[in-house]
Amino acid sequence: MVLLAHIAIWIIAYAGAFLLRFDFAIPDAWLQPRYALWVLPLVLIRSLTYGWFGLFHGMWRYTGQRDLEGLVGATVLSSGAFALAVLMTGTSPFPRSVFLVEAMLSVGLATGLRFLVRTFAQTARRMEHGERRRHLALVGGGDTGEALLREIVRNMPSVLPVGILDDDPHKQGMSIHGVRVLGTVEEASVIFETHKVTEVVIATPGATGAQMRRILDEVTLDGVTVRTVPSMYHLVDGRVTVSQIRDVDIADLLGREPVQLDTERISDMIRNNVVLVTGAGGSIGSELCRQVARFRPRSLVLLEQAENALYHIHSELKKRHADIELLPRIADITDEGRLDTIFSETEPGLVLHAAAHKHVPMMEWNPGEAIKNNVGGTAAVADAALRHEVQRFVMISTDKAVNPTSVMGCTKRVAELYIQSMAGRGRTSFVTVRFGNVLGSNGSVIPLFREQIKQGGPVTVTHPEMQRYFMTIPEASQLVLEAGAMGDSGEIYVLDMGQPVKITTLAEDLIRLSGLKPGRDIEIVYTGMRPGEKLFEELAVDGEGATKTKHPKIYVGRGERRAYGQMRRSLSELIDVACAGDPERVRRALKGVVPRYNLPDEPSPSKVIPLHRG
Repeated sequence: MVLLAHIAIWIIAYAGAFLLRFDFAIPDAWLQPRYALWVLPLVLIRSLTYGWFGLFHGMWRYTGQRDLEGLVGATVLSSGAFALAVLMTGTSPFPRSVFLVEAMLSVGLATGLRFLVRTFAQTARRMEHGERRRHLALVGGGDTGEALLREIVRNMPSVLPVGILDDDPHKQGMSIHGVRVLGTVEEASVIFETHKVTEVVIATPGATGAQMRRILDEVTLDGVTVRTVPSMYHLVDGRVTVSQIRDVDIADLLGREPVQLDTERISDMIRNNVVLVTGAGGSIGSELCRQVARFRPRSLVLLEQAENALYHIHSELKKRHADIELLPRIADITDEGRLDTIFSETEPGLVLHAAAHKHVPMMEWNPGEAIKNNVGGTAAVADAALRHEVQRFVMISTDKAVNPTSVMGCTKRVAELYIQSMAGRGRTSFVTVRFGNVLGSNGSVIPLFREQIKQGGPVTVTHPEMQRYFMTIPEASQLVLEAGAMGDSGEIYVLDMGQPVKITTLAEDLIRLSGLKPGRDIEIVYTGMRPGEKLFEELAVDGEGATKTKHPKIYVGRGERRAYGQMRRSLSELIDVACAGDPERVRRALKGVVPRYNLPDEPSPSKVIPLHRG
């Protein structure tokens, strides 16, 4: 049937070409049988060419651009062969324009028939759903919106796109795939009511957190499901498909402008180098591994104490980067012998140290273990890096190390001081990168809030004024690599975390994103501050003189530095106290190393200086 349909098209096109050539009044001289019989070799040549291009096997209901490209190519080739055959046989005269007109008619008729079948098929599928079709509005009339609309119109008969919202005045009243731009985001409530919208997809992957919050405030209405597409951080190839549409996440509301990386400098640091990541199975460590793999290291050493976490990140990277040598190694970072074995075997040129105990209350209950891992473990990895002449060592620190009020924060501050003291002791460059909370990391407040919302509440917040800095895991990891690539030995780099966010606001946003209302559907309960917590986190200490680097989101502090011998003595004393197991002695020993450590029931230290943004 497909072949017969095409034969009919070619015969009609051939006859039509003559009719058009002579303005539908063909002279008798051109009505001779020899001209009509030339349609037979045309049909034969065209059949062979179309068959070679596979055009008889396509499913017309899914006709698209590639089918059109194949039709054009096969028709041009076969028309050229037909014209050559006519000329070589000496058939003269023969109207030359017939070759071109016939080819154009053949393409037009074949394409039209295919799209007619596709239209009927789509219409039939839509009619099956009838009134049950979900009315969808799209926010964003750019390339992403166009791609999504194309897929929705073509492959989702249960969805009826009723309109587009876009703030660009030049797009108002325009149409994309038959769907009109009905108005701006501010007009959402009226548009949704008029067109009975039940679903919204926000197709603006480059939107900042503030822009997403504004859009969400306008389109979040009762009975309307709101979803979005991945952010630019997660778009590997820059393309968005319907399968990637997801629920709006809290990261969408807190995200900022995409990080602009100096990829050349990072590539110089990583490409063809051996990179070792400690804590490779953790939230930051695993993302560092993903980011490092993008820059094609010679091999990537995944050092992790937790077997399951190591298995998962190794399996993921093995699928994504089969051409990179991955070396999974189970090790405790306090085990110096095991570290020496791994460093000797793999010979890393870059070490990214992300392994640490990080949960504040847990470390308050186990202060000795915080010292052993965060201080002793960091020193062990740094010493191994120095002994094995690693080119660069980058330690991941936290804003909780500034004027610490917790054991965890204080141990990270001691680790910072130790890493600074290592500067200039050998060929290794030692750098520290400090930032605040990352969204969705293991054990963070967001997974806890989600679980509480899932159980019907209440959502527990420690204090109504509690504030924290937040950053997405990919953004933090990318900036760690940037800072590591630019850093001089002994420096502490501070990442610009933007504006702090109230934890109460975070909880309210998560409740709304779950389709519920704070106070009505889910209660927020204040439970009081936990041991070691403080209301506001800080990013730079007095005397560090945090100033801008060449990167607008990275600052550098060149503050207090201590001699290596002094830090070795402090480290030895802290380890001895930690092994003794007396929590109060541990805290007093930490206070001796970090005088600004605010022990429980002590007044808070003076306010820190802000980052210089000038």
